[in-house]
Amino acid sequence: MFKDRKDAGQALAQELEPYRSEDVLVLAIPRGGVEVGYQVAKHLDADFSLLIARKLPYPDQPEAGFGAVAEDGSTVILEKASRWVSDETVEAVVEDQRQEMKRRVAVLRKGEPLPELEGRTVILVDDGIAMGSTMRAAIKLCRRRDAGKVVVAVPVASEEVTDQFVGARDGFADEIVVLEQPPYFRAVAQVYERWYDVPDSEVVALMDRWRRKHQGE
Repeated sequence: MFKDRKDAGQALAQELEPYRSEDVLVLAIPRGGVEVGYQVAKHLDADFSLLIARKLPYPDQPEAGFGAVAEDGSTVILEKASRWVSDETVEAVVEDQRQEMKRRVAVLRKGEPLPELEGRTVILVDDGIAMGSTMRAAIKLCRRRDAGKVVVAVPVASEEVTDQFVGARDGFADEIVVLEQPPYFRAVAQVYERWYDVPDSEVVALMDRWRRKHQGE
């Protein structure tokens, strides 16, 4: 159990210590992954930025999803889940999420492009993995941009998802680091004492703090 996302990020950072000597870029998935990623990048003295990826929610059940899309258009559609959604609905939901991703790039990353990924060790961080489609879309983006190594690092995920995440194919990581794998996994929130939906303002404040400390602003 973690006190909050800061506590989880500090614990995760310790497990990632072996990467300190590599040319590491930590990319956090907003909004829940930003505090976690901040702590990892701070500990590893690594470069840090945000990678925007979004779940594709069912129109009538937005807490569930049938896939995900990343900011470059890399898309993951879950075959079983998508059987209940028409092609027209998929296109409409994807377009809605594209617009939200554009907004997040503008607001959370201040319109800045992603850092160069080619040849680098990219550590993708979130506050946890549920179905895994959002993280998989993020991995696909990294592969398309020729990252040297892709490492997924999260405080919590189910054992089933973790076992399916590593492989040589597009959309899979070279390594996954997970701190907690609850035997009865229900939701990411179950391993946090303090859980809340992170607002834009908190992400912006964290990124401003990072810039001041590491970019001399």
